[in-house]
Amino acid sequence: MRLVTPSQSNDPAVASSALLATAQWLEHFLTKPHPALGRTGLVCPFVPRALKMETIQMVEVSTQGLNQTELEALVKDCRETFLNQFPQQGSLAIYKALLLIFPDIQNEQCGIVDQVQQKLKPFFVEKGLMLGEFHRFNQSPGLHNPDFRPLQSPVPMLAIRFMTEADLPFLSRTTDSPEVRVEYLEAYLDHMSAVGIGTKLPLAQQALIKAKYQLLRPSDNATSCPVKRLTAFVTRRAERWRWLRLHYLLLHRWSKRLV
Repeated sequence: MRLVTPSQSNDPAVASSALLATAQWLEHFLTKPHPALGRTGLVCPFVPRALKMETIQMVEVSTQGLNQTELEALVKDCRETFLNQFPQQGSLAIYKALLLIFPDIQNEQCGIVDQVQQKLKPFFVEKGLMLGEFHRFNQSPGLHNPDFRPLQSPVPMLAIRFMTEADLPFLSRTTDSPEVRVEYLEAYLDHMSAVGIGTKLPLAQQALIKAKYQLLRPSDNATSCPVKRLTAFVTRRAERWRWLRLHYLLLHRWSKRLV
């Protein structure tokens, strides 16, 4: 696996059209403001410094002859590659990224990038990492403008980076099942506590409590049977007390970590 920095993308000895297109996208899109962004500032405020530090690494991944399972195995192997790169910890680690570029994936095949990302996201999140999917047809909306498409790129790719505090909205989406949200939010709380960042921990704790409560809730299906209605009422009351106790225990747990 040959890693290339964006600054090396013009070197004929290591460059390719896919690497060059990705480097130009980093420099001319992610490091600039955009009128449709929905907020002030750059599309990705971390990229300019990361480019200066040369902590963004790119690698071309050949997918010819690979099925989705084989591609997933390849991407999973890259988790350790990323974790072993420097910087491994500290405040500068959030500027590190590994871009897996798939020049062989054609336009009509870009859906496989989304599928692999969705399948492997929990595998990366459990280590305090994020796995992002990018391609020309990505329709994921921006956080501040639903009509903005920040994940569209000229070449299909997956991006590995460390989790940041701003990732909370991506880990607490109600479109994910409560089970998945619990997994994501616990990883977020663990990682943010470990790196000493606590600004959004209360919001994450609330989201975690909500997800766990949804796991405990009985079915809301209406019933005409009085006995069943009474049983459901008693069950909800009991689980309400369980929810309050869980709330207290979680707040106590995370407050101790921040001391």
